[in-house]
Amino acid sequence: LCLLLSLLLQLPSSQAKCYFQAKAPCEYEGKQFSLGESWLSTNCLLCTCLHPIGVGCCETTQHPIDFPDWCEAHYDSQTCQISVVQKANPTPPC
Repeated sequence: LCLLLSLLLQLPSSQAKCYFQAKAPCEYEGKQFSLGESWLSTNCLLCTCLHPIGVGCCETTQHPIDFPDWCEAHYDSQTCQISVVQKANPTPPC
């Protein structure tokens, strides 16, 4: 179980934030999950059932940290992706 928790909290090449909810039920949108099963929440968290100790969730979105001042990050909740676009015209990427 400790190995599963440590694997959950490590997302390769990302600075994702992870959260652990002790005693949280392994269910999402009315569906029950078993130990080790995962689901993607509507707010783009990848959650894993760690029954009976709780639920661990990690952000799936990589956040850009270094881009020009004339650009800004746009978050798409449908795809769980962040793109960096021009402030003046958000169509072309930076």
